[in-house]
Amino acid sequence: MICYAPFWETLKKSKETTYTLITKHHISSATIDKLRKDKPLNTTTLNDLCIILNCNLYDIAEYRPSSTDQRL
Repeated sequence: MICYAPFWETLKKSKETTYTLITKHHISSATIDKLRKDKPLNTTTLNDLCIILNCNLYDIAEYRPSSTDQRL
């Protein structure tokens, strides 16, 4: 499963907060909720977060094997 734990660590180290992401950068509160709950995000949103936080994708998301992963 994709986990967004790195995002929260990256956010803590940045000058941004969830409030500034919503108000200044127009990231929706629904997106913040998806990050909190490790729900799927589209690549455009991930790209936007990388730009805002001046970071790489691995600073936002990581793959963690899980027993709930859907097999192909």
